[in-house]
Amino acid sequence: MTATEPRARARIAEPGEGISLDELALAARNHGMPLEALRYDVTPPGLHYVLTHYDIPAVDMASWRLSLGGAVERPLSLSLEDLQRRPAVTTRVLLECAGNGRARLEPRPVSQPWLLEAVGSAEWTGTPLAGVLREAGVGPDAVDVSFTGADHGVERGVEQDYTRGLSLAEAMRPDVLLVWAMNGAALPPQHGAPLRLLVPGWYGMAHVKWLDRIEVLTEPYTGFQNATAYRLKVDPHEDGEPVTRIRPRALLAPPGWPDFMTRERFVRAGPVPLSGRAWSGRAPITRVEVSTDGGASWDDAVLAPTDPAHPYAWRAWTYDWTATPGTHQLTVRATDEGGSQPVAQEWNRQGMANNLVQRVPVTVLG
Repeated sequence: MTATEPRARARIAEPGEGISLDELALAARNHGMPLEALRYDVTPPGLHYVLTHYDIPAVDMASWRLSLGGAVERPLSLSLEDLQRRPAVTTRVLLECAGNGRARLEPRPVSQPWLLEAVGSAEWTGTPLAGVLREAGVGPDAVDVSFTGADHGVERGVEQDYTRGLSLAEAMRPDVLLVWAMNGAALPPQHGAPLRLLVPGWYGMAHVKWLDRIEVLTEPYTGFQNATAYRLKVDPHEDGEPVTRIRPRALLAPPGWPDFMTRERFVRAGPVPLSGRAWSGRAPITRVEVSTDGGASWDDAVLAPTDPAHPYAWRAWTYDWTATPGTHQLTVRATDEGGSQPVAQEWNRQGMANNLVQRVPVTVLG
């Protein structure tokens, strides 16, 4: 099955069009991290965000093997035990879905309707991909590496196994891992058991789950998930810029208590400690700012010290607010050396890499 031109395009909701049953079905099978879980340095697996493109595959652990072929001298077929006998690394890495914030765009791209919760920071254990590639003997003409998972489906008319490609240089980074454990335990099924790829700093689409095939390529990878999906474009006919590294973002842990339906927050007047997390996959966070008046004025938050051992984890921040009775809109923004989060949306057709600032309405009770 191959795509026709109209189906290959991302659909944009019509003015006033609500969330569809199809989008609600996506939202029900995927899930975001409750923002109160920003309190954890390491996100518990059950609270970490999950996006499954097709189905969670049924993997036969007794027969599962990872194959590595293509432009290599020695093709490999490895069991999980084979991989686990190699040098192991545990690293704390934040993952964020490239579509995080999509549902807040106007007009709205029709897809998984993420608000701001498609994020989590876990400790992942695995072995460096570079060592396995060197063992296979990468050929001198290699330029890209493709990674295929066991999940199979149809997307915009294209039947496919979920496959992503990386440049050889990116794949050979020492911090790119073949991962079999999360937070000290075996990967849960929804997080890619028995094996997934971990590409620190990149949005979640690069971290291929249920990984069972790696191929070294002598031509650039042009499969659907690289060439059609995950592109930043406004005009449907342009090629667009590929989505790669995570842009800076800060999130506020919800203060006070919520209204059940609207999630509006309520606090008492007086001192209200605010806290949250900030991150970027392209450069270290240098600043977090807080506005309590909807962005009319900004003040610096206090950033926790950086942790050199975890350069790709999120960073805690705090801010002391003296709340006065009335309605307020709390806003936070992060800055790295490449710039700050935008305060106005930067729209694209697929709703990708949208790091528009978070706005939290709060009612302060006298």
